[in-house]
Amino acid sequence: MKVMKFGGTSVGTPQRMKDVCKLIINPNESNFVVLSAMSGTTNSLVEISDYLYKKNPEGANTIINQLEQKYMQHCEELYETEEYKEKTKKFLNEEFKYLRSFTKILFTSFEEKVILAQGEIMSTNMVTNYLLECGVKTVLLSALDFIRTDKNAEPDFNYIREHATKQLNDYPDYQIYITQGFICRNAYGEIDNLLRGGSDYTACLIGAALQSDEIQIWTDIDGMHNNDPRVVQNTRPVPQLYFEEAAELAYFGAKILHPTCIQPAKFAGVPVRLLNTMDPTAPGTIINNQMQHGTIKAVAAKDGITCIQIQSSRMLLAHGFLRKVFEIFESYKTSIDMVCTSEVGVSVTVDNRSHLTDIIDDLKQYGTVKVEDDMVIICVVGDLSTENIGFETMACEALKQIPVRMISYGGSNHNISFLVKKDDKQATLQALSNTLFNK
Repeated sequence: MKVMKFGGTSVGTPQRMKDVCKLIINPNESNFVVLSAMSGTTNSLVEISDYLYKKNPEGANTIINQLEQKYMQHCEELYETEEYKEKTKKFLNEEFKYLRSFTKILFTSFEEKVILAQGEIMSTNMVTNYLLECGVKTVLLSALDFIRTDKNAEPDFNYIREHATKQLNDYPDYQIYITQGFICRNAYGEIDNLLRGGSDYTACLIGAALQSDEIQIWTDIDGMHNNDPRVVQNTRPVPQLYFEEAAELAYFGAKILHPTCIQPAKFAGVPVRLLNTMDPTAPGTIINNQMQHGTIKAVAAKDGITCIQIQSSRMLLAHGFLRKVFEIFESYKTSIDMVCTSEVGVSVTVDNRSHLTDIIDDLKQYGTVKVEDDMVIICVVGDLSTENIGFETMACEALKQIPVRMISYGGSNHNISFLVKKDDKQATLQALSNTLFNK
């Protein structure tokens, strides 16, 4: 069995829903399919929630009416028979009636998560009905019945494995199993969501729990590219990535994946394949536990970085200096990306500025603080272990014309990172591609 995830763009129109159904039907095996909400739906549901927070039910109802018209039109285009048109319209009528019920109550954050869940509930119902109309033996399984988080808001993997397996046992011999991505219940039984990684996370949790043959993430790009195709010329998909390499690229800016979502697959040893719904024949990228030695795989960029430099000659060689500095960031729950130290100070980078003013104020008790905004971390990923002499030299040589603020190397065998100004991002990415790949 394969677990196949399709994002909002892939199910964004009736025709794309039909195209997805062609991809998931395999007469030789069953597939477990995870679907996002139709593209644009979640944004509309967020807008509805915002109006309700502001105690403006008229504004919320306007968006609900617009969304309802869109979905009813999709029903006309998606189904051939009156039976399934009416069946789906009846379901959608109940959904939008339910959304309107929130305009008559005192709105809270709990209700917002319930509203956001309706996008995935509607898209999965529509696709299930289309498959049933086509005569495919399909069952819709509610993610709210088997995807749960614990009291730390982390996925409760044992619960997921037990209840996902039970769902399959309750519905044996079906050709297609469909469920919602992103949504779940929390430890208290309330409707919640997975936040990080969304539907990708759902697919990887299910794939790991069921020990599937493969987890397929279908998007609108043909795999993970070796550089950002929006910025750099002549990029190409990377055929294979080691799990650690994929996590590094995801963390440092490759938008096709969230760094957290592939962890369940990594630990379960289930490969993840990135594929393109617009070009299903493209091989995409396979992510697995196989390390290809002696290769540089890709470059990624992480924007919105702030560099903080703390200098203190009186703390020269003093033990406890770094601990005191890092405790300040910990107290404000602010993660650090890069760290460089010298005899008289330390420089760090962060991407979360929400507590920056307080952090700087606390750091000033230990030294002089300098802040640089609008920075970018450029990350080179591959086999950068010490046995491979020269890759770090090639990367540095490529940037001989670029003013580099910080370099981080040695913390991982898979990554060397450079901190540059935002204005130098494109030149840095292109220079690395020219040296590492295009030659």
